[in-house]
Amino acid sequence: MLSSELARLAGVTVRTLRHYHQIGLLPEPPRSTGGYRRYQVGDLVRLLRITRLTALGVPLSALPAVLDDPRAAEELLDELDHQAAAEIERLKARRADIAALRSSGSPPDLPPELSVLRSAPGAGVPEDMARLEHEQLVLLGHLLGDDGPAELAALLSGVDRETLTGLEPLTARFYALGPDTPDDEVTSLIDDWIAGLEPLSEQLAGAPAPDARVSALLDELNEQALKPVQHRVLRRILHRLEHG
Repeated sequence: MLSSELARLAGVTVRTLRHYHQIGLLPEPPRSTGGYRRYQVGDLVRLLRITRLTALGVPLSALPAVLDDPRAAEELLDELDHQAAAEIERLKARRADIAALRSSGSPPDLPPELSVLRSAPGAGVPEDMARLEHEQLVLLGHLLGDDGPAELAALLSGVDRETLTGLEPLTARFYALGPDTPDDEVTSLIDDWIAGLEPLSEQLAGAPAPDARVSALLDELNEQALKPVQHRVLRRILHRLEHG
């Protein structure tokens, strides 16, 4: 039989046949006087074994030993079973994450633990500021590593709602900052933020300081997105908080 017929019977492509020849999985048959490969039924049987094993997840690199040694096949099946079990657990965890996102309405590109830190829809936050908040949390979620978002959320869970509500007028004043904002309003806002953040600072007092790279990248993002006066105010607030 020709390459096209063998491929059709085995449910593979002619290109796959050529690849198997190149890596030595399937011996090349003799050619006809016209230069065409001529396959026998034995070639079809070997090809069917290969396709069956690859469908089970056996890597091509392991196939030569498995095809010729039944003991190697048994050992490899044990390993494949362990891998399949681990994959099932990963998929279960993924489905649980998806279910949590659906039930909470959280955006899928954020760790669920950090989604609660976003401004609520319709909270009067300007669109560009809401987008910045979202990007900050995306960046923070990545930089904090696998356990960081949950640890940060656990630290903030002890902050009472009254404290957070008290920061809302300060947030509105911050969003209103512009090039014509008087200096005394800028200074007053910074002082009010420091006072308003005092309970939160106490809550986070025992937390490890953020990595310098985290702070630098967040500052770069803020500089790109904020008005110059807003960025200066934010830097001064963070500086005062950092130095007590």
